[in-house]
Amino acid sequence: MASQTALNPPANECRQCWFHAYASGEAHADLGPREDCPACVDHMRNGHPDHLIVR
Repeated sequence: MASQTALNPPANECRQCWFHAYASGEAHADLGPREDCPACVDHMRNGHPDHLIVR
């Protein structure tokens, strides 16, 4: 189970990116070695959707 840190991002942080950074093992469990997470790549290339930013 993810830690409280992973589940409670601070203000102005993306919820998805925060979770993927602090609960990486859970968020990326289905990926193979050296395989990029499609959701992470999307956020790196296209930015963070407003509905995922903590206000």
